[in-house]
Amino acid sequence: MKPNELREMNLSELKLQEDDLREEFFNLRFQKAMNKLENPMKIKEVKKDIARVSTIIRERELETKK
Repeated sequence: MKPNELREMNLSELKLQEDDLREEFFNLRFQKAMNKLENPMKIKEVKKDIARVSTIIRERELETKK
């Protein structure tokens, strides 16, 4: 997911997106433990997406404090 796409979302949409990504990350880790994961690089992609969303959420929180 591109940062520009994330910046267009509002705060509630970002939090929903973060929840969905965390759930997907959990499922991927579970699949990896069961040796059923088809694409191991997907874990890395999801972790980076979670970091992007968290960063943008934090930016928005800091903007509202100013």
